[in-house]
Amino acid sequence: MSVEVLDSATIVSFVEDEEAFSVSIRNRFAHLDSNHDGLLSYTELLKELQSLRVFETHFGIDVKTDPNELAHVYQSLFLQFDHDSNGTVDLEEFKSETKRMMLAMANGMGFLPVQMVLEEDSFLKIAVEHESAKLAA
Repeated sequence: MSVEVLDSATIVSFVEDEEAFSVSIRNRFAHLDSNHDGLLSYTELLKELQSLRVFETHFGIDVKTDPNELAHVYQSLFLQFDHDSNGTVDLEEFKSETKRMMLAMANGMGFLPVQMVLEEDSFLKIAVEHESAKLAA
């Protein structure tokens, strides 16, 4: 983990760089696709959703959450990715939904920079690194 400064423009710039965004999406998708069938099952995507620990922490402190509520939330999130409702998520669905979610985050952030603690392989961390590389060039 690291503390980074980012703003909505950093996220938008990363998502709009088709090459950089697509490479990151393909890499994450390949990592999640544990059986290498080119599709993400609920179980494969669930590991990623659980790793975010958004629902199990409150300001970084572990809290007790109803397991049935968590299961419902994770199922709902999976359905957001599964655009054709076939029970799996293909690469294009994963890319499209990830892009939509990242742009929604950017929209919610506004234009002022914020400091965030980011996981090393998160899409937000990759966006910050992408912006830093552009500035250095």
